[in-house]
Amino acid sequence: MSSKTVLGFDYGTKSIGIAIGQQLTASARPLLSIKAVDGIPKWEEIGAIITEWKPDLIVVGLPLNMDGTEQDITLRAKKFGNRLNGRFGVKVVTQDERLTTADAKARLFEMGGYKALTKGQVDAMSAVLIIESYFENQYD
Repeated sequence: MSSKTVLGFDYGTKSIGIAIGQQLTASARPLLSIKAVDGIPKWEEIGAIITEWKPDLIVVGLPLNMDGTEQDITLRAKKFGNRLNGRFGVKVVTQDERLTTADAKARLFEMGGYKALTKGQVDAMSAVLIIESYFENQYD
């Protein structure tokens, strides 16, 4: 089985966390967070990341309400995924991310205490968890 390279995005209106993962090892690591203005990133920054990592698949976290219903940000995250696919021609899937921010904070805290909890690091770690939960759901 060939290993797929997966790029994960934790979409937000002010910041977008990005992580890189490998399907073969079902693992991911944080890359960085990029700033967004009202949900719009600098597309050339994302283009540079896609050119560098050449992902086979992009996973965009889908922020749902705890009861599973959609909210305004859910639709914006879907639109972001559609734009990624349209601009860069990479297959995009969405992944429920209801608990990732809390999980990311807990994981970063274990790794480095409060000083590890910068917004950018939380967003990038959230993107890691989005990729990992996508991998887990592939094997269920």
